Amino acid sequence: MKCLLLRISLIVLCLDCANTWAAPLSLGAMIPSAPRLSAKAWVLMDATTGDIIVEHDSNEHLPPASLTKLMTVYVATRNIQAGRLKLDEPVTVSENAWRTEGSRMFLDPGSQVTVNDLLHGIVIDSGNDASVALAEHVAGSSEIYADLMNRTAQSLGLNDTHFMNPTGLPDPSHYSSARDMAVLANAIIRDESAFYPLYAKKHFTWNNIRQANRNLLLWRDSTVDGLKTGHTQAAGYCMVTSAVRDGRRLITAVFGSTSTSSRASDTQKLLTYGYRFYKNQTLHTGASTLATPILWKGEKRALAVGILDDLTLTMAKKAIRKPQSSLHINSPLIAPVAKGTVVGTLDIYDGDQKLVTRPLVALEDVPAGGWWTRWSDAVRLVIMGWLSDEKARPALQLSASAG
Repeated sequence: MKCLLLRISLIVLCLDCANTWAAPLSLGAMIPSAPRLSAKAWVLMDATTGDIIVEHDSNEHLPPASLTKLMTVYVATRNIQAGRLKLDEPVTVSENAWRTEGSRMFLDPGSQVTVNDLLHGIVIDSGNDASVALAEHVAGSSEIYADLMNRTAQSLGLNDTHFMNPTGLPDPSHYSSARDMAVLANAIIRDESAFYPLYAKKHFTWNNIRQANRNLLLWRDSTVDGLKTGHTQAAGYCMVTSAVRDGRRLITAVFGSTSTSSRASDTQKLLTYGYRFYKNQTLHTGASTLATPILWKGEKRALAVGILDDLTLTMAKKAIRKPQSSLHINSPLIAPVAKGTVVGTLDIYDGDQKLVTRPLVALEDVPAGGWWTRWSDAVRLVIMGWLSDEKARPALQLSASAG
């Protein structure tokens, strides 16, 4: 029997809706346009929902400069988490690492330094020498380490990113995008929370040389707690930043700003815009019953269905229209059904436009019923197969509405 469409109109107390990786719809909201920035490309993302609040050329392939080191560190910390690398592990600095041009931690050739100190030198000092030393220690060479970085990028869905080295030094085949860097930052915050405080540190001293973190917002905005800056002549001034205000985290990525002050200003404008005009709204809570459609051949006649996790979207604070939710339930549902089994979808709409889809799952285990229940329901299903969809549909709607 073909799948029946069950649409249940639910009044959703929210002001706006957004699909993942798309700018949140205003739903008629009266909000100002996005701020004007000096950067070539940028993105503003909500860390909880992954929704993009505002973006400009966010998928354009651009040189990331030292933003590259976000992935350099992420690969290393993933290895630490997996037990393949230790923070106190000594690393011998090669002459190749010592000779690496650009920003430096000021390592001495032949000296030994711990992985932990190298991570500090990479994040705070943006040390190219530290990046090469770490890469050589983990993978044997910068080239092989870059391959690990690319494999990790693929696993995160960074489709507009390709690394040639762990430093960010210019190469025609070395590029990323504002959107990809925001996604990477979110992965760092989500997956490597034990190491994330490193990105908020303002100073690091090595070889009696004290260097300051180049993220100016760490001094200007107490809500900012990371992540990384970058600069080359080809890339301009870049920065990936995250902040938390009232428990809500936003992530920004700007590429190609005109100066150190302008990249900080560009970032601050994005953060202000996102916090002032947008908010998160939980439309449906995880594990709550959204409907109780008919269940055939089971010990129970109805099955409680819902979503596993909270459905939270980033939305404009003021809106005219309200979105609607629709449940599409696979039918017939036949016991036994195990808790967590996907039985349909929950779709959020703005008019005819679908904004987001989530799997609809069984919220309980329901075993098969006795022989009489199984036999009589089998007969009913055969009879229903002879009926038109219009005759079969009201019974399903009635049962679901009763939930």
